[in-house]
Amino acid sequence: MKILIIEDEHRIARRIERMLRSILGQEIKAIQHCDELRAGQEVIANQKIDLLFLDLNLNGEDGFGVLELVVAEPFPTIIISAYRDQAIRAFEYGVLDFVPKPFTEERLAQALQRLQRREKSASSLKYLAIQKKGRRTLIPIADIYYIQGAGVYTELHLKDDSTAIHNKTLENLELLLPEHFVRIHKSYLVSMQEAREIVIEPGSKYSLRLNNQVLLPIGRTRYKEIKKRWFG
Repeated sequence: MKILIIEDEHRIARRIERMLRSILGQEIKAIQHCDELRAGQEVIANQKIDLLFLDLNLNGEDGFGVLELVVAEPFPTIIISAYRDQAIRAFEYGVLDFVPKPFTEERLAQALQRLQRREKSASSLKYLAIQKKGRRTLIPIADIYYIQGAGVYTELHLKDDSTAIHNKTLENLELLLPEHFVRIHKSYLVSMQEAREIVIEPGSKYSLRLNNQVLLPIGRTRYKEIKKRWFG
């Protein structure tokens, strides 16, 4: 695991690193530390990392600038900050956990357990970020009808009939998105708030009709669970 810590206080950064090595041991391949936003952004842009630890106030600079950058990235982010009033806003950007300062090794271990269990920790997520024409654009979660897998990428199908490419896999988005997004098929993740009815087709084939009249296939192994949970 390659870890990046963006923290302007070297004492705290060293403490985080010491605790991480105690908790994760040989799982860690490398830990890198940046003490200001620009340096951290350069690492994110040019190197592969698996986990980011981020402070929200770095020498007066706003760490949310980094969150807007990494919300489009495939790695999870854990916030370590004294600004507890920013926790809800941070979760809207899909962070895995918010660890308030001062923190203990036990609290940090809880955050890492959440990572290892891949819990759905971002039910309050409000945006996904995409790269479009060299710029990052925030897509409101509420504007998404369904998501289609496309290899290592996904295709977001939006309520204005447009589509957008996201660089997280369908599996990663399933872990990140609120619980009303349900995997109905190996290739489709759907907002069940937009589901209208199940259509039974000849040959024991099942489809889900959305409010925009789009029909999507339901996997046979998923049909009973979807019918029971969402259609009674």
